[in-house]
Amino acid sequence: MTEKFFSTHPAAISVLAQLNAEQRQAVAYGLGASGAPPPLLVVAGAGSGKTYTLAHRVGYLVASGVDPNRIMLLTFSRRAAAEMARQIALIAPQLLGRRAGLMTDGMPWSGTFHAIAARLLRDHADAVGLNPAFTIHDREDSADLMNLIRNDLALANSGSRFPAKATCLSIYSHCVNAQCALDETLRASFPWCLGWAAELRQLFAGYVEAKQRQNLLDYDDLLLYWTQAVSDPALAQQIGGRFDHILVDEYQDTNRLQSSILLGLKPDGHGLTVVGDDAQSIYSFRSATVRNILDFPKQFHPAAKVVTLDRNYRSSQPLLAAANGVIDLAAERFTKNLWTDRHGDQRARLVSVKDQADAARYIATTILQNCESGALLNQQAVLFRTSQQSAPLEVELTRRNIPFKKFGGLKFMDAAHIKDLLALLRFIENPRDRVAGLRLLLLIPGVGPAAAQRLLQHIDAATDPLRALAKISPTEPPNRDWNNFITTLTQAQSSCWPAEFTIARGWYVSLLDRIHDRANSRRADLIQLEQIASAYTSRKRFLTELTLDPVEAVSAQADGAALDDDRLILSTIHSAKGQEWKSVFVLNVVEGCIPSDRASPSLAELEEERRLLYVAMTRAKDELHLMIPQRHAWQGQNARGGGHLLTARTRFIPDQLLPLFDQLAWPLAASDEFIFEPAGVANRVDAGARVRNMWC
Repeated sequence: MTEKFFSTHPAAISVLAQLNAEQRQAVAYGLGASGAPPPLLVVAGAGSGKTYTLAHRVGYLVASGVDPNRIMLLTFSRRAAAEMARQIALIAPQLLGRRAGLMTDGMPWSGTFHAIAARLLRDHADAVGLNPAFTIHDREDSADLMNLIRNDLALANSGSRFPAKATCLSIYSHCVNAQCALDETLRASFPWCLGWAAELRQLFAGYVEAKQRQNLLDYDDLLLYWTQAVSDPALAQQIGGRFDHILVDEYQDTNRLQSSILLGLKPDGHGLTVVGDDAQSIYSFRSATVRNILDFPKQFHPAAKVVTLDRNYRSSQPLLAAANGVIDLAAERFTKNLWTDRHGDQRARLVSVKDQADAARYIATTILQNCESGALLNQQAVLFRTSQQSAPLEVELTRRNIPFKKFGGLKFMDAAHIKDLLALLRFIENPRDRVAGLRLLLLIPGVGPAAAQRLLQHIDAATDPLRALAKISPTEPPNRDWNNFITTLTQAQSSCWPAEFTIARGWYVSLLDRIHDRANSRRADLIQLEQIASAYTSRKRFLTELTLDPVEAVSAQADGAALDDDRLILSTIHSAKGQEWKSVFVLNVVEGCIPSDRASPSLAELEEERRLLYVAMTRAKDELHLMIPQRHAWQGQNARGGGHLLTARTRFIPDQLLPLFDQLAWPLAASDEFIFEPAGVANRVDAGARVRNMWC
């Protein structure tokens, strides 16, 4: 297929006409040349149609003759992959006509980095020293295994407090994903753990040895083993040669391991397309680095082509002007200024209030006014730096009977009853999984931690661990509970999927009333999980995919709260990325919060805090309210009593940007004790690090 297809084919012309000039350039770049096109970076600003553009590029690749099986499309969530697949499916019939059947199976190599890694590692397990029957631990299970090793090494029995299991896993994960030495990681991110460096090194060595002995991988291993695979030129050529094109979404969120993987697969960059926005790189706490996208063009010779998408289809021009002003002051970035033909008449508002209680009252009042004007609650959102900051607002919303949904609560996969049942399935899949086995055995009456450890040690060296387990018992004679457990294992192992799930659920449901409260709602969750399981072809595939991409929320509302389809959205800024609402309120746009005093004074961390504010601002379509409380009550003090702390408007909105905003003091009829100080004056107040630490 030549470039003539894109210039003369009626379907191609029709579809290209739906794109703006920059999108067309990104879609068709290099597709008329012989061989794979040179590397391409698409810098896609907020609301610029990034997914739409990337889907069209995939569609054009297939239309130009590329086999969909030879295209790898990497995303950061299954939801993003599903949306990409949906848009590709809409485009394919227009471009392919009768040949649309090529896309019957969709994009077989489309998914998250971790999901694609799991598939490739199973395919090439022997070459990287893995048993292809490995199982995958999620974060909680990994932390539990870390804790087992921690206890085996008696590290928790020292004279001073050793880091908790979650902290240990975070340190380990940062070292792996950031490709950073332990000492450097501790100095930069965990300075309170510096005294434990030698013990942590011993712990991590034991953790790795335990995973290998038990044939386990954690999330970090999926990327680490993939990186090791592509570090071998022959194996990298073998894996990379399977794909003519690799496309990556949200490239600004990649870490060093992921960048190494891509460069290992496509060293010269040919066939490599990455899409992202450096101005929305806000996940360094997950080891993402903005350097990946900033440095991408110059990693190749000649440098990668850069196409910028700066037309925004989300926000009004006054709101974009304010957001552009904030990000224009960044120390380093790809130059772009978002623009739109949506000419709204409302600028972003800087709302100065007395304290957080008044901020909550302003937000609740404005939201109700918007509803009276026809807006839905779910078209409005309140964003905040950390989850705890919404507490005063939640009280006010409850008082006014405004239903809300807060993102960041308990996830479906984190619920204890879900973890218990999955532990049973994982133990059937891999009886050497000590974390799953321990969790499972402790559910059985009469089995304590010591007995459970003895049972697991007994079967560890057995050729058939489940058969060995069936021949022993923690009690003599074996009690009914133990016999039921062994019967369940035996029946499930000899059954087909998903019948084995039904057997496992039947055993576990018999325990619910004893081990959990709200048993009825938990039973409903287990039924939903069984429905999910029935959509998979095997136990292995179910466990792998559910671990890599867990279900988001508990179906039966274990807390008893009633569902309401129209609810106000409360969300951290990190969770809000990629979303949009008609009206957006941002809490505490002040020093000590944005930027957070938890951020180090390093330029890199301060610049990420600037990008965090930019992400929050670019979520708004029509209205943007930035809340600036003048005072904050000291923890434990009455909001109307003493102990108030002065605050200052964030440094990311200096006086020179004020003409881009409307400034409002609220309430309009202030009480005697409320004194509104112009933002420029308040901005000169510095209450010090001790004071600002109370914010976050």
